[in-house]
Amino acid sequence: MSEPVLPVLEKLKPPRARGLKRLAYIGVGLVCVTLAVAGALIPGVPTTPWVLLASYCFARSSERLDNWLRGAPVFGKLIADWEKYRGIRRPVKVMAVCTVVTVVTLSITLSGLPVFVKWMIGVWACIGVCTILFVVPTAKPE
Repeated sequence: MSEPVLPVLEKLKPPRARGLKRLAYIGVGLVCVTLAVAGALIPGVPTTPWVLLASYCFARSSERLDNWLRGAPVFGKLIADWEKYRGIRRPVKVMAVCTVVTVVTLSITLSGLPVFVKWMIGVWACIGVCTILFVVPTAKPE
């Protein structure tokens, strides 16, 4: 019989940090989760990079927080997709691009902001959309 998968995964886990390094990882991880939640609620603010960074920090500091993040309904799926496929699923990318385009278009057309600020918002939105489309890999599930 072959060796169970769980011991193999245990060998791949990074060693847990101790002392101040552990507290720093936990602190950075919690800040990243906060930024990820903000990104999920505020269009234009990224979510996935913060979730992945939080996962990285929690994997090195706290098994309890790592399990909590991986068990979260939305964030857990992002982490699982990244680990399994090294990318983000196409529907997530489509939703992100549509949300950014919609909110930025409404902001530019309905706000009383100066023209140069509207241009800056548009340029940053284009950079964000291009990053989502061309830099972040698309997961290709079987």
